[in-house]
Amino acid sequence: MGDDSSISADPLRDDGFPLASKYDPKWLIDGCYGANPLWLAEWLCRDASLRPGMNVLDLGCGRAKSSVFLARDFRVKVWAADIWNKPTDNWHRICEAGVQDDVTPLWADARDLPFPHGFFDAILAFDSFQYYGTDTLFLPYIVQFLKPAGILGFASAGLVQNFENGVPEHLSRFWTSDAWCLRTSQWWRDHWTRTGLVNVDLAETMSDGWRLWHKWATATNCSDWYLQTLERDAGQYLGYIRVIASRHPDTPHLPYDLRTGHRL
Repeated sequence: MGDDSSISADPLRDDGFPLASKYDPKWLIDGCYGANPLWLAEWLCRDASLRPGMNVLDLGCGRAKSSVFLARDFRVKVWAADIWNKPTDNWHRICEAGVQDDVTPLWADARDLPFPHGFFDAILAFDSFQYYGTDTLFLPYIVQFLKPAGILGFASAGLVQNFENGVPEHLSRFWTSDAWCLRTSQWWRDHWTRTGLVNVDLAETMSDGWRLWHKWATATNCSDWYLQTLERDAGQYLGYIRVIASRHPDTPHLPYDLRTGHRL
């Protein structure tokens, strides 16, 4: 899994991501789906103010590769939570990476988390938050698990700008019904700010993020039509976004059950 200078010419190595570039591309690509989790993690964590020893939830961690990255490169304690990947499989990857003392894998639904309130210094997500976080009720739920002034952040695929007149023709094949979860960084800023639960410190779009999206899609052998869609769009609509916020220190503790929609 470790560093491998023999693959220095690999297309996944990028000067903009020196930490992610230390990892074996074969390990990273194996079984991966969605965006490159290490690129997104490195981009988000540049401004997320992580400190060694923090309790960090990697929400929707997939195959726990971002969790390994957080533990190795930022020396935080990670809980790797995912609903689709078995904890035992992730545990094997965690042990192979040598971070078994710092990463705990578990099966968990983002809307029904088994943690005490106020436990985490940071809750982070990489290319997963768009699938559950657009729910208006989700932010009041998830901030319960943060300490006062704790960090909530994610990086994911998103929209550079909204469509003006419906889905553009060149995105018609890409834009299936589930793609409506993709939003702009400004949408997320507004979505979180209006609640008064967090201070949004940063909400932005990655410059030329579509090129990294295309590079990753090429490395993972995506279909020709998919690559051509990214090329035709050329960052007009599709890209990567990141949002970082901190819980208001004086946010009242109001336990909220997302399953029932009721305060406890």
